[in-house]
Amino acid sequence: MKHLPSLGAVMSTLYLACLALFIATPMLVIIAFSFDANRFPTLPWGGFSLEWHIAALADPMILAALKNSAIVGLGTASLATALGFCAAYLDYRYSFFGKRTLMIAVAIPPAVPVAILGMAMLAFLSRTPIFGSVSAIIVSHTAIATSFSMALIRLRLTELGPDLEQAAWNLGATRLQAIGRVVLPFCRPSILAAFFLSAAVSFDEFMVAWFVGGVNETLPVRILNMLQGQVNPKINAIGTVVLIISLTLVILAQRLARSGKETR
Repeated sequence: MKHLPSLGAVMSTLYLACLALFIATPMLVIIAFSFDANRFPTLPWGGFSLEWHIAALADPMILAALKNSAIVGLGTASLATALGFCAAYLDYRYSFFGKRTLMIAVAIPPAVPVAILGMAMLAFLSRTPIFGSVSAIIVSHTAIATSFSMALIRLRLTELGPDLEQAAWNLGATRLQAIGRVVLPFCRPSILAAFFLSAAVSFDEFMVAWFVGGVNETLPVRILNMLQGQVNPKINAIGTVVLIISLTLVILAQRLARSGKETR
């Protein structure tokens, strides 16, 4: 005989469902109105239409911003994942003077308000040749995303027995060979998860990109600039694309991180 769920379990599930619906409602509204035939988001719904998505894809400024976002996302994900792995491995394997300060320096950028971080990046990068370029956005986003990469990979390294590398050394492997043949394969799920999560962080970020990118707009910056003018129905269409890409990247990161736990 099956046991019926308790009242507490039912209430907890209902509460979580209502909370999820509350959080998801704004996103669902954006998606719904991006397919609305009405120019302005009003009720009743004007009927299904792809007009605003087609118009957005035909806008050269939106396409240029999408291209910039793709370049920045891939560049940020690659650099942040590499630096995050180095920082995580350094924290895992070595003890040295100033280690705690270094780890705090890597972890602190996400805790700083983005407006302050953007102004700091502006003050620093304005003295360099890359200011106002896509490279400046990549460098700035890497500073933010590296801490997420480090956290994911460091968590995975806690499951790596300290004797595995030593066994590889005893068998004649150099430190680099041990990292390539033992550590990296063990951390592969977390490294891939860090890559996708860093790409998602970069793809969503707009404030720092607005400060340091100059005329090189990413897609979120393009949305911000369009919002400063008249109400444009293409904004909902762009928002839907950004939302789908971001959710896909986060879901991939979550599944890869979970797969790493399941292989322990």
